[in-house]
Amino acid sequence: MNRRTALKVLTGAPLLAAGSTPLLGKAVSHRLIGQDKGHVAILGADGKVEWLWANGTVAHDLHMLPNGNVLGPTSANTIVEITPEKKVVWEWTSNPAAPYDGEVEIHGFQRLDNGLTMIAETGNKRIIEIDRKGKIVHEVKLKVDKPNPHRDTRLVRKTDAGTYLVPHEGDGVVREYDSKSNVIWDYRIELVGPETPTHRGHGYHVFSAYRLPNGNTLIGGGNNNRVLEVNPKREIVWSIGREELPGIKLYWVTQLQALPNGNIIVNNTHTGPEYPQMFEVTRNKEVVWKLDNWDTFGNGLCATQVLDVEGKVIR
Repeated sequence: MNRRTALKVLTGAPLLAAGSTPLLGKAVSHRLIGQDKGHVAILGADGKVEWLWANGTVAHDLHMLPNGNVLGPTSANTIVEITPEKKVVWEWTSNPAAPYDGEVEIHGFQRLDNGLTMIAETGNKRIIEIDRKGKIVHEVKLKVDKPNPHRDTRLVRKTDAGTYLVPHEGDGVVREYDSKSNVIWDYRIELVGPETPTHRGHGYHVFSAYRLPNGNTLIGGGNNNRVLEVNPKREIVWSIGREELPGIKLYWVTQLQALPNGNIIVNNTHTGPEYPQMFEVTRNKEVVWKLDNWDTFGNGLCATQVLDVEGKVIR
């Protein structure tokens, strides 16, 4: 496969994602990239995989970059940038930062507009920004009440304002940090029923948070089984409850994607085959698309990106 053909495969025209189902007569469909079952795959319209990369690990984050390369993990503490031909052109491994000497994991990362790569390191309890040569050019220290090298953070994002939204899974709270490591805002996840802390139970282990253009924060509640939009006063202004949508039950709500038309794409992880792995819902809570593809992906589909939406997708 030459470079031009590979780029066409990765960034080609909108197609119906394999296993996807348009609902309610609406012409909604999505071509997407996702990670599960030890590989990253792009799904096409014919039900076949267009592109496959055996990354050999679990991914909680994944990015298709504007240049057509993919940024994703190859182990719990290593991320790489690979070309469509699967050539590694950049690599980073996070190791313990003294005096800490325990395990380190990466669950959230982001290629910034200035070319730096932002990485949230569990264990080290910090966010770093590094250049192409692997030099750390900025560091933000994180506040963690219940340190755990697997649960310190999840899907961290840097906002347009230069702050950092950090879902602390183990603490059950989203904290917003400024560039000097100060917590300037937070939102604590509340239980809405008895705590049953399993993948299919109910808890407070938050997964993702995103700053919307209106200043509110969109939150993927993890095993809180909810999608929440909260305003700066910490008031819930919009939400989806566990059993609020017909034919869908929320389990571990992981990555979200806020589309330019106002719709939200939800990754509903650990559902089992009786419920969709992903779905798109309007602000009126009308489900207009869902993904059920158990051949390519399984019960651990956390990291995805739709590839056919024009305009800025907040993810």
